[in-house]
Amino acid sequence: MPDTARTPHRDGLSRAAFWTAAAHAAECRRPAPYVRDPWAADFLHAAGFQGGPPGEGLLQQLLPDWFVVRSRFFDEHLVDAARAGCRQVVLIGAGLDTRAYRLDWPTGVRVLEIEEGPVVAFKERVLDWSTPSCGRRGVVAADPAGPWREELLAAGFDPGRPTAWHCEAPLYFRRPEEVERIVDAMTELSAPGSVFSAECVNAATASSSFVAPFLDALHSTGISWRWQLAEPEAWWAEHGWHARVADPFTLPYVIERLSPYLPLLSEAAAKSVFLTTGTLREAAP
Repeated sequence: MPDTARTPHRDGLSRAAFWTAAAHAAECRRPAPYVRDPWAADFLHAAGFQGGPPGEGLLQQLLPDWFVVRSRFFDEHLVDAARAGCRQVVLIGAGLDTRAYRLDWPTGVRVLEIEEGPVVAFKERVLDWSTPSCGRRGVVAADPAGPWREELLAAGFDPGRPTAWHCEAPLYFRRPEEVERIVDAMTELSAPGSVFSAECVNAATASSSFVAPFLDALHSTGISWRWQLAEPEAWWAEHGWHARVADPFTLPYVIERLSPYLPLLSEAAAKSVFLTTGTLREAAP
């Protein structure tokens, strides 16, 4: 069965990416949005996309709000990383990500996006010569699972500069061996001071009453969470990174937005995914 999380719609466009775009589009209509993404509605219109995650459980109900607070978390991480010296940002599996256009980047930031050619073509048509808010933006039309090293270098990537790598959600739709290749490429190309960010699925909660019905609904449409972690810090350490898992429920905007759901969330439900960030480990002397 095809991997419809990544290629379900047409031209290689990602159904999961459209779920996030729909959440961003709805967020833009709020008086004080956590995420400002004026291109999100244009993507939906251009693709004729409607709908959302399958099923009707609690997880499906809160996902649009989760997509928004997840984006806000990683927005802040990436801008902070750029201000701390990572003026080179690489979005792996960029999909419909518009951070190159919508974030308040410090001066001199280059944002490079890695994504399959048909997705890139669709995205460029919709962006229609919009002006990036970063200093420079480059696009690598390649399968995010690789290989893309040479294409990334040709697009202006400098392996001698600290890099902020970001892979918001697509990793867990990938096979474990594909994730290994992606992360190994990140590590190989990273200079000291580089950082990463990614959402990872908690393997320990996949069978919980909160997550399992959603996974069954996903599976019925051909979508799978293929890569899951039980101990993210240990896994990332084996691949060259000091990782940290954030507790999103210490963040005021998460508490505010998800407050209607909090009485219904068990501890397992609250930890069903990991918002993971980290720094490159120093080489052994």
